[in-house]
Amino acid sequence: MCLGMRTTLDLDDALLAEARRRAGEQGTTLTAVIEQALAAAFAPPVRTGKPFRLAWRPRRGRFLGGVDIADRDALYETMEGRR
Repeated sequence: MCLGMRTTLDLDDALLAEARRRAGEQGTTLTAVIEQALAAAFAPPVRTGKPFRLAWRPRRGRFLGGVDIADRDALYETMEGRR
């Protein structure tokens, strides 16, 4: 059995009350509830399903010469046919 390190924490009253309530419901200690919560918070995220993969669907277009892609407004105007 690992005794661990003792420390003092300043917790929000409502949060502490909820942790104590859960410990009572689960028939365990406040320390165990806080340890479980910290372990869950620091655990790596669980990946579900397949990773997202972008379906790239290029479309035919035409060259629009003289478009400054650094000028967002001008680029949008050109793309929308306002130029």
